[in-house]
Amino acid sequence: MKILILTAYFNPEIISSPYLGESKRKALANAGFDMVLITPSPTRGVSKADRKKFKKIRYEEKYDGRLKIHRFPMFREYNNSFLRAIRYLGCSIIQFFLGVFTKDIDLISVASTPPTQGALAVMIKKLKKVPVLYNLQDIFPDSLVNAGITRRNSLLWKVGRLIENFTYKNVEQIIVISEDLKQNILDKGVPSCKISIIPNWADENVVVDIPRDENSLFDKFSLDRRLFYISYCGNIGLSQNFDLLIEAACDFKLNKNIMFVLIGDGPYKSEIEKKITELKLDNFKLFPYQPYGDISHVFSLGDVGLIISKPNVGTASVPSKTWNIMSAQRPIIASFDMDSELCSIIQHANCGICVPPDDKDLLKNAIIELYHNQDQVRVKGQNGRKYLLENLSSGEGISKYIELINSFEAG
Repeated sequence: MKILILTAYFNPEIISSPYLGESKRKALANAGFDMVLITPSPTRGVSKADRKKFKKIRYEEKYDGRLKIHRFPMFREYNNSFLRAIRYLGCSIIQFFLGVFTKDIDLISVASTPPTQGALAVMIKKLKKVPVLYNLQDIFPDSLVNAGITRRNSLLWKVGRLIENFTYKNVEQIIVISEDLKQNILDKGVPSCKISIIPNWADENVVVDIPRDENSLFDKFSLDRRLFYISYCGNIGLSQNFDLLIEAACDFKLNKNIMFVLIGDGPYKSEIEKKITELKLDNFKLFPYQPYGDISHVFSLGDVGLIISKPNVGTASVPSKTWNIMSAQRPIIASFDMDSELCSIIQHANCGICVPPDDKDLLKNAIIELYHNQDQVRVKGQNGRKYLLENLSSGEGISKYIELINSFEAG
């Protein structure tokens, strides 16, 4: 069986949760599947030197030739939404033609970033007469509404719904990462038989607790090991409620023992940098994405790992960073929809504290509660790791994914 994979980002790009795709592809290769992956030249989080290097690399092989990687040239990604949309359009056009001319494929596999990838795969399918597996990580255009980029019934929303409906109608299987996302698309008329729930996972053998005195990032970032750190690691976008976090940080300015750390990148990063400067927030540090090899150091840096989103995000996405926080044995503070599956897991596992989104006072109370109770920090961190190993291990997630792929071969 030969699988065509169309992706907007690929190694060495620094993106959220790169291990998910890598572990799937490695497992497929070990199971005897062949893959052709088509992707643009790297742009996100890479140096000018790497950009220059990969301009010359158009073809690679991995896993004893089971994975064949074809890269095509494309201008670098910008934070400007219009320029990013133009780049996505250019990538889609090139991937369409390269996909159409890829021989002997049996299955097309795409994820939901950018949100046009599903429709792109369907158009190739109609010419190649092969099924499509769609991995739905967040739901467009709901995510744009939740982020405040657009509103329901706007032109952008209507176009997004057309793309969404076209994709759902024409793909053979949709992987969703939670019951909440399944219910969201069930409510939009997608039949249950098309939907498979495979939660994201952490690589529990890679993401482990790094003791503070051994964590190299404290020296790299010149951080005081004696302080109490609230850390956020991941995308710095519009659906996350960073304005609320900055307001909370302002209220902690006089407490010199509590520090807020953000590690990541995204379209809202420059705005955060501006506000940190304007408000003179010495207790708020912002650092870029770190190499995947340092992931344990990244998620072990904080005493507490933070999930923070605007209201109503829970029905359209589940932050995959959650599982890395748990794997690193850190408790979670989730400023998130209280009726979401995410908060249900955190409460059931007793691995953190959930507070409603947009409630600064309860967010502050959660921080103070953990700051004053180090035993609770330790126990909740241990509980998270235990729950992950029992319910969300990489082995279980990968097995479900391989089983689903095998069902296409059997069909």
